[in-house]
Amino acid sequence: MGTRRPRLLDGHPPELLVYDEDTSCPYLDARVARLPMRLPTRPLTAAEFSERLHVGDRRQGLVLYRPNCPTCNACEAIRLDVHTFASNKTQRRIYRRGRERFRVEIGPPALSAEKVALYNKHKTGRGLMGEGDPIDETGYGAFLVDSCADSFEIRYFVNDGELAGVAIVDRGTDALSAVYTYFDPDLKDLSPGVFSILEQVELCKRTGLRWLYLGLYVSECPSMAYKSLYLPHERLHDGRWALYDRRSDGTIGRVDDDE
Repeated sequence: MGTRRPRLLDGHPPELLVYDEDTSCPYLDARVARLPMRLPTRPLTAAEFSERLHVGDRRQGLVLYRPNCPTCNACEAIRLDVHTFASNKTQRRIYRRGRERFRVEIGPPALSAEKVALYNKHKTGRGLMGEGDPIDETGYGAFLVDSCADSFEIRYFVNDGELAGVAIVDRGTDALSAVYTYFDPDLKDLSPGVFSILEQVELCKRTGLRWLYLGLYVSECPSMAYKSLYLPHERLHDGRWALYDRRSDGTIGRVDDDE
């Protein structure tokens, strides 16, 4: 049984359960997903938002969600401890090159026709078009501008001020949360997505925040599996965060598992 009628849930603040139905999985073919959408009754404080990140919540527009799928647990929340994260040689090279090529600005999330066009170009160029795409200005605003948390955007420019990419980021008391990043696929040789994650790691360090939440990791989904390459990292299992790193045989696994 599901619900399309709002239902008030206890919490601080209380939340309205605005959608809770089985649906097609956005990450894996032929899977059934359940992503209950909860609308906080007021904007969240930084501390309240950090608490929700800690238990695996993600934000999309004004609502929060956490996978609660009936027959699948492929989605794992993933985060970096920026004090122990160690970029690899390739990541360091990408970051150095990006610092030379990109001009970085930080500001509040804002709607513009230029951003909507770049978002759709990214989705098309990366083969990510799905249900509801291409997005229009109303959809963009609901997805990437409206927020129930303290949110900002990081803008990346190249050449003479050409918009190259945008990262939407949420902020808690001890963490940043990477919500969504899109970029010009013509600049894929600069690896803007990798650069953006490393830029957010550095922003955490500069502002005294410990965690960078990278969203959901899905090992069987190529557009989500790349997150495992940021090491060491933690993934959420049954309410507990487990540490993952590269083992002596070159594979990535839980550090408390037998090799």
